[in-house]
Amino acid sequence: METQLFHVFRNTPQGRETLLQSLYFCKAVETSLVIYIPKHKRFLMYFENDMVKVDLDESYLTSPETAIKHATELVKKKKKTARFLEFKNHSASKPPVIQANFDFMCCPRSISDLSSKISLGYIGPRVRGIVKSARFPVFLTSPAFKEWQSIAVFFGGSVNGVNALKLGLRISRVSGFPVEVFTQMENVTRESYEKVIENNNLKKEMNRRVNKWHIFERGSFEENLYQVPHDALVVLGAFGHNLLKNIVFGNKMEKIQSTLPNNLLIVGANYTERIRQSLGGFSL
Repeated sequence: METQLFHVFRNTPQGRETLLQSLYFCKAVETSLVIYIPKHKRFLMYFENDMVKVDLDESYLTSPETAIKHATELVKKKKKTARFLEFKNHSASKPPVIQANFDFMCCPRSISDLSSKISLGYIGPRVRGIVKSARFPVFLTSPAFKEWQSIAVFFGGSVNGVNALKLGLRISRVSGFPVEVFTQMENVTRESYEKVIENNNLKKEMNRRVNKWHIFERGSFEENLYQVPHDALVVLGAFGHNLLKNIVFGNKMEKIQSTLPNNLLIVGANYTERIRQSLGGFSL
């Protein structure tokens, strides 16, 4: 079975940019695309042990008569295919129920607030709920479409930092893009981080796929973010328990997402690796 990315389409210029990001992601990661064009402002996402109610803003219902046409044109232009998820006989009082059995989900940084009010540093509460509950990584897009040519992984020694590193290495294996790893040292030694890598059997893969491991001993975290390539897909963990120290979620994650304009791929607390056989060893 192919891996799948779930995308909620918004029939606006900003929605066009987001779909272009999803199409590029699918091409790079060799995954299929599932598009949902909403007819109502609300839908429910059921996870294994949780449910998230998603309330969309009005922009998601823009010009419904042209939404499928516009989405299909973008898919064909990028020489991809997509499956459209449709629900019949649903109303505002009985919203569609979507079983969250995907491998990725694409979200703008907010899907429940007016776009005119959203700044780079704002992640809406519904998106946060999806990140927290999802067993798959959540792809948060930049405002305008931009091709990424490398992978930047934030690694601080936490459980989810290890998961993010594993995911970044797998994406590199499939896409062929190089990896850079970023670590801000805080009250631990370089050897402590290296030990975590060894304990998780990642040393060989790190040596094979990582161009550079940036371990910052000086400078503030905000200053060091300048070293992240502008054309990199940023992979990071969130909400995790720690092996060393939580340097991703909380202040660090907020600084990353409010400072970097890059596309983000976020591994949440309930993320689990799922095995897919069709991608030559690529597993999630």
